[in-house]
Amino acid sequence: MSKAVAPQIELASADPSIAQEMTRWLAHLGAERRLSPKTLEAYARDLRQCLDFLCSHWGERVTLARFASLEATDIRAFMAMRRADDIAGRSLMRALAGLRSFGRFLEREGKGKVGALSAIRAPKVAKTLPKPLPMASAKRLADADERAGEDRETWILARDAAVMALLYGSGLRISEGLGLKRREVPRPGEGDVLIVTGKGNKTRMVPVLQNVLALIDEYVGMCPHTLPPEGPIFVGARGGPLSPRIIQLAMERLRGALGLPDSATPHALRHSFATHLLSRGGDLRAIQELLGHSSLSTTQIYTGIDSERLLEVYASAHPRR
Repeated sequence: MSKAVAPQIELASADPSIAQEMTRWLAHLGAERRLSPKTLEAYARDLRQCLDFLCSHWGERVTLARFASLEATDIRAFMAMRRADDIAGRSLMRALAGLRSFGRFLEREGKGKVGALSAIRAPKVAKTLPKPLPMASAKRLADADERAGEDRETWILARDAAVMALLYGSGLRISEGLGLKRREVPRPGEGDVLIVTGKGNKTRMVPVLQNVLALIDEYVGMCPHTLPPEGPIFVGARGGPLSPRIIQLAMERLRGALGLPDSATPHALRHSFATHLLSRGGDLRAIQELLGHSSLSTTQIYTGIDSERLLEVYASAHPRR
């Protein structure tokens, strides 16, 4: 078991022994499970809220022994309190997953078995399909001329167009695209794959189109800042790492210019990549690998989009509709 490297957590609603185990649990999730900092932050917040609730619910500070004696009614009361605050089902599901993870950690460490957590059913979450962009719109987002009227330096417009072309052309998450180092991106004609680092610090190989490499090369040639091989290939106006928020704002401006809905975000380019591949006969397993999904069930949401599209075509074209 990895030792905690995070500073000791302090909890007003719980005994120091709980705080100590919570610190070790989060360190374990970060080191062994490689969960992202945002996920760890959310899990810690959910557990704090649960402990605060239990302290008020029981009228005393929560100890390890008391936490191990949790009953299903206690957990349901906590979930009901959270739902009363208009918390979405997905957030409630994450909170329950975090509590179960902490309970399993305590059990492995010999600190008690919280059996009630396994007796609670996860809240139902309404399935929402991703909203891909039309092919023509996705291509226009990678055209710097679409923003020619903006009061922006030419190299910045070229940079944003290159980033969007990369997200759509290779199906990358925005963090993956902006995390690329210059040495990792080949010049046009000198390579056709990228090694990207995704969730859980996992690496995968993805193809990159030559016209996308040409756009990146054009941006690099215009960029006024030095781009060392070990540094990020995409930089901000002052030469530092490019913030995802800058690309999100660029997308917001383009939405207005192209008449696109609010669902047209940088992540929608990744959805569009998967959906358009599937509609052209792409193999679902191959798309799973390209997207870096650990489970095929995650990739299968795109089959729902394709089915919807087929039904729309049927409804609009069938003579007896």
